[in-house]
Formats: sequence, C-alpha cells, structure tokens
Amino acid sequence: MMVLVNGELADTLSVHDRALAYGDGVYRTLELIDGQPRLWPWQWARLQADCAALALPCPDETVLLAELARAASGLARAVAKVTISRGQGMRGYAIPVAAAGSRVVAVSAWSGYPPACAREGIAARWCDMRLAIQPRLAGIKHLNRLENVLARSEWQDPVLREGLMLDSEGYVVEGTMSNLFVLRGGEVLTPALDRCGVSGALRAWLLDSLPALGYLPKVVRLLPQDVLMADEVFLCNSLIGIWSLARLDERIWDDFALAQRLQARLARES
Repeated sequence: MMVLVNGELADTLSVHDRALAYGDGVYRTLELIDGQPRLWPWQWARLQADCAALALPCPDETVLLAELARAASGLARAVAKVTISRGQGMRGYAIPVAAAGSRVVAVSAWSGYPPACAREGIAARWCDMRLAIQPRLAGIKHLNRLENVLARSEWQDPVLREGLMLDSEGYVVEGTMSNLFVLRGGEVLTPALDRCGVSGALRAWLLDSLPALGYLPKVVRLLPQDVLMADEVFLCNSLIGIWSLARLDERIWDDFALAQRLQARLARES
C-alpha cells in the first residue's frame, strides 16, 4: 500500500488531527484502473458536496488526480481511499479558525470480490442496529461510521454478504456498505437519504443511467415489506459494483434481469 499525506509519503497522521479526535472529515472509496478512478465525475461531485456540507477544504481536482495516479503507479487495478479532514486543532469541539485541512490518499492492490456475487446474487439479513435520524448529516460519507461498524458486527456467517439497515422509525435506508434499489411493478425505487444514510457515487450513477433503460427512478421511503414484495432487488457501491439480492430471510429471488443490464452498462463505463 502507498499512502500520501498532504502529498508526501507517510503512514501517520498527527494525534491532534480532528479526524482522529472527532471524526471531523469525509472520505471516498474508489476503484482505479491504471491509476485512473472509475466513475470519477460522480465521485468528484459527491466529494465536493460532502466537503461543502461540512465546510471542509476540498482539494484541487488536478492535485487529487495526480496523487491517485502516483499512489497507484504499477498497479493495473487498485483500490483507493481518499480522506479529507479538517486538519489539526487544539482540544475542544470549536472549529479552528485557520484549519488547513489534511488530505490522505491510500492505494492498495485490488483484491476483489467473488464473481459469483455479481453473477448469482447474494444472501443478506436485516440488521438489529438502527440508523439515527439526523438530516444535517444525511447523505454525507463522513468519518463517523460507528453505526455501520456495529451493524456489520452482528453476523459472522460468510454466506451472508450484507445486512440491510432501517432508521429509528423503521424505514429501509441502505446496506451496511451499500445503497439499495428495488424493482416493483415496473418502477425502480430507492430509499430517500434526506434523514440518514450515505449517498454513494454508484447510486448517483444509477439514478443518472436508469432513464436510458426506460426507467425513471423514484426516491421514496421504503418499508421492509416493500423490499420483500419487490420483483427484483439490487445493492451497489463503487467497489462491489451491482449485486442482486437472491435471499433475504425466507424470501428468494431468481430474476436479476435489470441488475444484469445495469452491470453490462457499468462495465462499459470508464
């Protein structure tokens, strides 16, 4: 793994950095092909939006792309994590007036996922952990991911690849590491993320791409029964791509037609 901290080779961050002290920052996880990030327009748009939402210093796009290419040198396919924090500050919650920000680019070789996950679909479970409703942070991929960590700790069965999370009012929001789409009665629906959850780059790409396949996706509030009654369900993130849901509780799906069309379209996307 190669790690660049503010453009310099390093593997440490100051103990005074607010990312460590308060989770005061955001991050994106990307797939790189020959040093170039896939879905970059959507990744960059989400990073800019998240930085703006928390008033964080967003890096220069040219600088960030150059650092990604440098850190991925020699790797045909790689995984990158870009972390933007508010930087160093003294003790206390108050935001430092002159916070300079910290930028971490970490790149490692691609280890991938079993191809069968995309081809045959996956099994998932409902998580007991609920997402707290907080509109001020909704959609942002901020560094405070403890809810997801606790949700993912609920199972060890390797057959289960994902867990679906509800909010405190019982509405379906997302997976522990993925966004969710359902096909029901010819309509494609995805949970609203205006109160909690993470708005992923691949989710944004899907919302932009579905109309070309004849679907106008709707962002709505979904209950668990809406998922269980769906004709097709699929999950997505920038590293797994698109995975169909094959089993949830006792519900079994075997029609992955829309997900497969979207997988083929995604494969052509740079």
